[in-house]
Amino acid sequence: MVSALVITALVGLTIAAAAHLLSRPDVRRTLLLSDVPDRPLAFGSGMAWLAVRTEDGMAVASQLGIPAVQLANWNSGLGTIYDERLGAARLYITPPVKGWTFVVGLSLPHPVGPAFVDKLSPLLLKLGSAFPDVQYYFAYPAIDYFAWARVANGKIVRAFAVSDAGIVWNKGKISKEERALGLRLFELRGVKGRSGDAGGELVLYPTEPHVFEIARGWSVDPMQLGSGSVSPVLGLMADAPLSWAAERARKSAA
Repeated sequence: MVSALVITALVGLTIAAAAHLLSRPDVRRTLLLSDVPDRPLAFGSGMAWLAVRTEDGMAVASQLGIPAVQLANWNSGLGTIYDERLGAARLYITPPVKGWTFVVGLSLPHPVGPAFVDKLSPLLLKLGSAFPDVQYYFAYPAIDYFAWARVANGKIVRAFAVSDAGIVWNKGKISKEERALGLRLFELRGVKGRSGDAGGELVLYPTEPHVFEIARGWSVDPMQLGSGSVSPVLGLMADAPLSWAAERARKSAA
């Protein structure tokens, strides 16, 4: 069973702890970023990302509360994000693709249940106040955690997250793209992967490909990137705000 604590530590580190670790000489890695424009590259497996309907990466960085950025092309930007140490506390804001800008990184806030402060919803709503369509995705098979959310016209119209412990986030109406996946989710324990226990229906939980299918229907499937011409626009590398680090919710006084 995946607990909220495991999800919070999905890369083994909180943002603050990652920053501290990277400051130690024995584990320090050199960040090498290239400003030579290149073609878009696929990403998404074992990763979290935002899709924002805009071609202005600097505007996205501003809304995220990121004061400083470095120019980076696709190869060096995604290479950094996927590095176990260099990427733990960083974000890559991609060059625009088909009218969308992606914010990629496991350091994004995630839905982790009522025991922790919800830092994702306020972030999505803030972005949604500035951009017409904002989406969140998380595909992490290592802990059986999959999620998607969408903000349109400043409102959360759909939000869903599930782990092998069950559904941890569920807001709004199920979208037609979700219905097309043919998933069947039951709160009953012990029936996953078997038939006949819940009205004769097979229980099917989301998998990584399902997250990409939702992304394809709502915006762009990042796993399908990797073609097209070189764009002169570079992406942006940034440190994730420390305020995004997981924080336990305070219990109200009795």
